[in-house]
Amino acid sequence: VLKRLRVQAGLERAELGRRTGYSAATITSYEVGRRIPNAKFIRQADEVLGAGGLLIDFIEDMERAQYPASFRDAAKLEKEAAGLHMYDALVINGLLQTKEYARTVFTNWRPLLDVDTVEQRVAARLARQEIFERKSTPTISFVMEEALLRKGLGGQAVMRGQLEQILLTGQRRNVEIQIMPSDCEEHPALSGTFTLISTAKGRRIAYVDAYKGSRLYSDDQTVREMEERYGILRAQALTPRKSLALVEKLLGET
Repeated sequence: VLKRLRVQAGLERAELGRRTGYSAATITSYEVGRRIPNAKFIRQADEVLGAGGLLIDFIEDMERAQYPASFRDAAKLEKEAAGLHMYDALVINGLLQTKEYARTVFTNWRPLLDVDTVEQRVAARLARQEIFERKSTPTISFVMEEALLRKGLGGQAVMRGQLEQILLTGQRRNVEIQIMPSDCEEHPALSGTFTLISTAKGRRIAYVDAYKGSRLYSDDQTVREMEERYGILRAQALTPRKSLALVEKLLGET
């Protein structure tokens, strides 16, 4: 549809790219389906090509398609959430990741992802961070393992930028970041990463991310178990103020 509208408008790919801020190669990737266009580009292209909203109608489908199938329903819930509470043990949470850190994560994926897929997933991950700019600001909290801050994923420059990003995000009024110390003798979440989601209509959902087995839980018992687990995590972790002080200390050491 994009290609047909562009041809009808008499524009070369390079000209459409110039007017929307993208390269001709990116426009080609969008038109042949190698990459999935983001909402910003779709809105710009709709205006430039005089599509009258025809392209905008594709935004929701494109947003779903940019995520792996196992995360699509969770991504929709996350985008509309009134509250998000996340525990991370393997990598820093996607809502906190810099472009460089996210690219490192996807480049290390196994089996290997092709270059276009890596860039598509990086763009999708960064697009999720628009939640911080929402007018109806959600309450967001993170608990992460101290080891993630010391891991050195991607090298010193990547981790320095990532620590700076955590500090900046942690200063938002609606965000709390807590670090689980490596020397903590007790731990209620040894089974791994999870996210708690609450909606404006009062629904409570738990999302558990696992290899080929990620899923959403909405039954009361499972959600209560995950909420109890998260409550204990927050009690055992460093306070938000002490957590950011630790991040700042580690930043000074990089």
